[in-house]
Amino acid sequence: MRAIARSISQCRSALQHQACQYSSGFVRRQKLLTNTYSAFVYKHANNAKFDIFQRPRFSVISRALSIDAAHVTNGDVNRAGPLVEYERRIAAGELVDGDACQVGTLRELQRLYDELVQSADACRLDRYTASAKSGRSRWLWSRFIPQSSSSPVKGLYLYGGVGTGKTMLMDLFYDQLKCSWRKKRIHFHDFMLDVHRCLRKHQGVEDPLEVVAGEISDDAVLLCLDEFMVTDVADALILNRLFRHLFSNGIILVSTSNRAPDKLYEGGLQRDLFLPFIASLKERCVVHEIGSAVDYRKLTSAEQGFYFVGKDLSGFLIQKFQQLIGEHEAGPQEAEVVMGRTLKVPLGADGIAYFPFEELCDRPMGAADYFGLCKKYHTLALEGIPIFGLHNRTAAYRFVTLVDVMYENKARLLCTAEGTPFELFEKIVTISDAQQMAPRTSSRSRKNDDSGLCVDNELGFAKDRTISRLTEMNSKEYLEHHAATIGEKSSQEGTIHDKTVQA
Repeated sequence: MRAIARSISQCRSALQHQACQYSSGFVRRQKLLTNTYSAFVYKHANNAKFDIFQRPRFSVISRALSIDAAHVTNGDVNRAGPLVEYERRIAAGELVDGDACQVGTLRELQRLYDELVQSADACRLDRYTASAKSGRSRWLWSRFIPQSSSSPVKGLYLYGGVGTGKTMLMDLFYDQLKCSWRKKRIHFHDFMLDVHRCLRKHQGVEDPLEVVAGEISDDAVLLCLDEFMVTDVADALILNRLFRHLFSNGIILVSTSNRAPDKLYEGGLQRDLFLPFIASLKERCVVHEIGSAVDYRKLTSAEQGFYFVGKDLSGFLIQKFQQLIGEHEAGPQEAEVVMGRTLKVPLGADGIAYFPFEELCDRPMGAADYFGLCKKYHTLALEGIPIFGLHNRTAAYRFVTLVDVMYENKARLLCTAEGTPFELFEKIVTISDAQQMAPRTSSRSRKNDDSGLCVDNELGFAKDRTISRLTEMNSKEYLEHHAATIGEKSSQEGTIHDKTVQA
């Protein structure tokens, strides 16, 4: 009996040890990064002078990483989640040490991960354990007695400045989730394109949004949306009713954004109809701000670039375009976009498309066109990006969308522009920025004011993200990764071609 009692006591101690949570221990690191700026000046044959925009190698930073890693020191190898994976990647040298704001975000993601693991059955996350029969019965019963089946787990809405690592942290969280779970990670632009496509398919139905919400819920219980940004009145009106159905169906939302929930669609048309969505968002999600002032996209080096500053450089850009396509012959082509439409490409060859800025951003185009373009072409040569202001605000919006889509698809940008990324958007300001500007005096008349100044809240917030992404897309690391991806793809296609020939 004593031996049995001793065995039971040992088992109980072991179980208690397995169930231990994070302790309050912290691991701190400090890493000093040096700041080096590099810029090159090229001269054209006719002595025209222009600059190639380059990025800083690293900003001077000294920061302490405060992270809860007690599970590692305690040898709890069964522990999983984004916080554990983050620590592993730092130890392996795959990531630089994060700041306290990133660590706080990781704790929120780890909390959500743990809650999802514990409530996986209640949330019907696993696609293989959910009974199809019970699902049909639930659907039939809901036809007679409407009922809410909101998830017992709240989602997470992450917002913060550009380059603070929101997308990286959400992807790290997403990659730790079980493969068998009903989950989906998608860019917000792409998500709304899918919604509009499904609405067209269900035209004539009494409530097409309810049908679309049902299809989304059947596909994924956990929905991760990157870069949540509402600028279109049609999207604003759709989101309120769509997410009312989605949350009622048990959807758990994880989202990243540059804007706080209360700032979404600020100043937009019929915003009063959008406000109930903000209330639902705050009710069904924990709202967390990443307050870091560090733009991690700028912590990359730049030895060469594809972003050239200057005017009248069309001949130079054509020359660079020809160098990239090599022996391939360029000519007019077409790219397929949504709903069977096609987009005419002035010049294209070997996965590279050439466009004057006006043809791509001064015409009525949207995210669907740009997504179709990126599916066919891995590199875009864009000629003559102008300085943006009041006179070309619509083109600025399209350019912001184009950069978002290219960045999401890891595409390469070869371009000429009238200024650096910062200079392109210098005349775009938010309302608060405009209010802080010096007022007119008797010696400063309206005539002397900055011409073309554009006060636009949405564009003023979006410009920081665009500047940051343009900067990263010109970095050595980004370009090397792009070249490696293209080389790997070409090698795979060559192998498939060889096998076909042998067959």
